[in-house]
Amino acid sequence: MVLFLKSPKKFDDVGAKIPKGVLLMGRPGTGKTLLARAVAGEAGVPFFHMSGSEFVEMFVGVGASRVRDLFGRAKKAAPCIVFIDEIDAVGRQRGAGVGGGHDEREQTLNQILVEMDGFEKNNGVIVMAATNRPDVLDPALLRPGRFDRQVMIDLPDRKEREEILKIHAKNKPFADDVKLEVVAQRTSGFAGADLENVLNEAAILTARENATSITNEILREAIEKVMIGPARRSRVITDEEKRVTAYHEAGHAIVGHYAGVRDEVHKISIISRGRAAGYTMKLPIDDNRMESKQDFYNDMAMMLGGRVAEAIVIGDVTTGASDDLKRATELANAMVKRYGMDDDLGPRTYGKATEQVFLGRDMQEHRDYSDKTAYKIDETVQKLVADAQDRARALFIQHREEVDKIVKVLLDKETIEKEEFEAIVTTLKKDVKQS
Repeated sequence: MVLFLKSPKKFDDVGAKIPKGVLLMGRPGTGKTLLARAVAGEAGVPFFHMSGSEFVEMFVGVGASRVRDLFGRAKKAAPCIVFIDEIDAVGRQRGAGVGGGHDEREQTLNQILVEMDGFEKNNGVIVMAATNRPDVLDPALLRPGRFDRQVMIDLPDRKEREEILKIHAKNKPFADDVKLEVVAQRTSGFAGADLENVLNEAAILTARENATSITNEILREAIEKVMIGPARRSRVITDEEKRVTAYHEAGHAIVGHYAGVRDEVHKISIISRGRAAGYTMKLPIDDNRMESKQDFYNDMAMMLGGRVAEAIVIGDVTTGASDDLKRATELANAMVKRYGMDDDLGPRTYGKATEQVFLGRDMQEHRDYSDKTAYKIDETVQKLVADAQDRARALFIQHREEVDKIVKVLLDKETIEKEEFEAIVTTLKKDVKQS
């Protein structure tokens, strides 16, 4: 885009046409709006910015009039960039609602379509748009000649996270031992907005403690606050609840470690955060996002390690494992229905979202399989979760000595960092070998 805007003649000489539209797609907070502003800044051209919701009014025809006005000003300033943020507010698929669409929204969308590729040529005006819901956009927006260039803005990898952190760290004082590459490694899965939030939270915590520089300890606290929620140290819990929580989290950590989960255990805590009574933080070694069938088996076993620990230690289960059960069931369901990872049901997908976008796609699913197959799917999902629980139970019983040692430290200190956890596991491994 920058080259097109800076040197249009170079492309005209070889018969290349300037693209009409570029659609930036990606999760919230990945920097779509910032990227559009950066393109305009690098090219040194005028930048017209509007949100999709600014076009839609209660009075029919106002939105279409605003579109005509916007493109009229853009043509006079060409070459330039017109940026429409959150275009899904006005560009949703037409005729998807019950009883017909919203006339004002549809007229506005029609006007955008005409301005981008109608009878009149739009030379020198590049339309950039951003959305995190490309699945609901009208097909006419995405056809060649309109938003035919679709750029996926994915979550940043480790190196990219480090570069983003450097930008947001410019006006912040850090202790000498703070390394942003370590912070980048601990924030896998964070978007750019999350990383900005982490450093801002760290600065706020530093100011509250009347400190002069941001330390590693404060950064860890900020990361956990963004990931899980603020610590609720004032919450009063009984000694028995504390003991159950300690065994629950130790179960997650030990089962995950010995099941061969790809992600490393970085912290175990029984300090309440957000809605969680305790938590086991695991972070990936690398940013590899391809997961195998065995990875899913291992993850399910770790998810159910806490429930198994409760059942073995106190002879009962609590509501603390409800979220673990939910995630394990969803993962087993995805293995069967989305990834075709069950040998009996075969390599195919089951079910698909309806094409209608009214009330959201996730509320409806078109069933493309029989009742007999549905029964098989239910049986398979139940078996996958049950097998994962049996595996977690076997690993918990086998390594009960390590669990007890971790629980003892948790009840004393409330948290165990990665180094201490690995020391406990390694020490006991050596003792077993010697005996």
